[in-house]
Amino acid sequence: MIAFVSGPVAALAPDSAVVEVGGIGMAVQCTPGTLSALRLGQQARLATSLVVREDSLTLYGFADDDERSTFELLQTASGVGPRLAQAMLAVHSPDALRRAVATADEKALTAVPGIGKKGAQKLLLELKDRLGAPLGTGPAVGAPVTAGWQDQLHAALIGLGYATREADEAVAAVAPQAESGGAAPQIGPLLKAALQTLNRTR
Repeated sequence: MIAFVSGPVAALAPDSAVVEVGGIGMAVQCTPGTLSALRLGQQARLATSLVVREDSLTLYGFADDDERSTFELLQTASGVGPRLAQAMLAVHSPDALRRAVATADEKALTAVPGIGKKGAQKLLLELKDRLGAPLGTGPAVGAPVTAGWQDQLHAALIGLGYATREADEAVAAVAPQAESGGAAPQIGPLLKAALQTLNRTR
């Protein structure tokens, strides 16, 4: 198993990064939050989890070991594959997920794309004894996304190599979309929408 990758960031995309390790470019699937902390050409160290399928080998990258272990524990629940586990971590921090499960916060889980009411109820039952208790008194569930989605999106665009002015314009362009849903803005879809507006203006 590949426990982590370390090296300069060779490329960034909306849902992945390429880290050069010993002359080899390792493609790593990451959440927008993890990607927003990476910069082209700068050193990065990502905790990783290798998912092996019959027709593919996919490396998932995380900001730290806690994220990776939570990603792997989430997949022990029936119906949760790597993509859904990553989507859960894109919306909530590991501790926020632990708090949601500990307090049976069904609403927090349904904030994740792909999880409905019944699915949330099932996950709360299955994960109750697996994720463990919250480690700290961090932000409330969903707060990392609802608080400052503009900053997260702006940082992600800068990390992808766009100029500050371009990032400012793209954030402004997707603001109506972010604020129209009523629920916590999802950084992944907003990043894709922002990239589409930037591609149109170039």
